[in-house]
Amino acid sequence: MFVSTAYAQTAGGAGGGDMLVQFAPLILIFVVFYFLLIRPQQKKQKEHKAMLDSIRRGDRVVTGGGIIGTVSKVDNDELQVEIAEGVKVRCMRGTINLVLARTEPAKGASAPAAAGDTAAAPAEKADEGKGGLGKLFGRK
Repeated sequence: MFVSTAYAQTAGGAGGGDMLVQFAPLILIFVVFYFLLIRPQQKKQKEHKAMLDSIRRGDRVVTGGGIIGTVSKVDNDELQVEIAEGVKVRCMRGTINLVLARTEPAKGASAPAAAGDTAAAPAEKADEGKGGLGKLFGRK
């Protein structure tokens, strides 16, 4: 009389919807990471590679060590940078961090100068604070 009949509970749904709900936060985190971290970094790398590929004679550059100079010779992966009058150093193209000033293409040339082309625009003299870092620090 005190014992009642026990009934088994029915099983829940197939569980397919529960699995999607469990992985939704992980998918959301990946999407946020992609748009906030991965995609901007890929864009920055692409721009830096394009900048390195477009270096030519006469450009003022900053190396990875912070040395500022003018490119005097361009080979495939090697640049010759003049850091002072008569002082030239060789450096790898990948160690260039920034191009401060670009030279104009040679007059009459319709296409950009090829790497290592000796007919490229001549190297510009330092303009005593009129460009590059002078502009950055407000010097005229």
